[in-house]
Amino acid sequence: MDRKKITIPDLMQKKAQGQKVTMLTAYDYPTARVMDQAGVDAVLVGDSLGMVVLGYDSTVPVTMDEMLHHIKAVRRGLTYPLLIGDMPFMSYQVSKEQAIANAGRMMKEGGCDCVKLEGGAEVAPTVKAIVQAGIPVCAHIGLTPQSVAQLGGYKVQGKDLAGAQKLIEAAGALAEAGASLVVFECIPAPLAEAITKATPMVTIGIGGGAGCDGQVLVIHDLVGLAERKPPKMARQYANIFPVLNEAVSTYVKEVTSGAFPAPEHGFAMDPAVLAQLKL
Repeated sequence: MDRKKITIPDLMQKKAQGQKVTMLTAYDYPTARVMDQAGVDAVLVGDSLGMVVLGYDSTVPVTMDEMLHHIKAVRRGLTYPLLIGDMPFMSYQVSKEQAIANAGRMMKEGGCDCVKLEGGAEVAPTVKAIVQAGIPVCAHIGLTPQSVAQLGGYKVQGKDLAGAQKLIEAAGALAEAGASLVVFECIPAPLAEAITKATPMVTIGIGGGAGCDGQVLVIHDLVGLAERKPPKMARQYANIFPVLNEAVSTYVKEVTSGAFPAPEHGFAMDPAVLAQLKL
């Protein structure tokens, strides 16, 4: 089957037809190549790279330059999926002008097709400004990691009436501002499904239940490339950290013992040439 570059209208069409959207995070070229070949619809270079790639304790320290470095690598590995760049903490909060400039960098320098930013009704004016500048936006509500201190930790959002109503109003404001997609992180499944049916935005769940238009996971959780238990909303499809650990441990042992490199791993030289060398 012939494949073509996936666009936001393609994702909108999937929503209209009841077809699920697949999204995963990627942070480097080889992972992007895997996703391109596996048929993933959209790839998010998330600021989660701060924790799973750069070793930070949270997403807060991640900079625009760090995001762009990884976005460029992923861009080089993708042909078909939609590429979304995550706007890091304090790259869009200061002013609309700052937000447009940084979103523009992600598009112009990074080659993104869309940018993502966290927040509800309070960021709707910023979303509108970015969209009016010609840059597609993916919103993100529910558990927003950049604001985790304000939220009181990593916990489900919208469980009570007031919280649920706030998320409904946030989705409405973001849709009105022109956001094309929205990530629902850690919100009750019935609430996510209800908003999904009511909003024109393509909804992507991560801990939002099966009623969302699509799903996203952090690739390190999906393949077990982390020294941590996968969070509740993730499913681990492989566990490659122990495999890598064993391979590296075996390498260390073989180099130490002299088993590697073996003769077949080296390159020969004419003995006559070797004999003429002056050492």
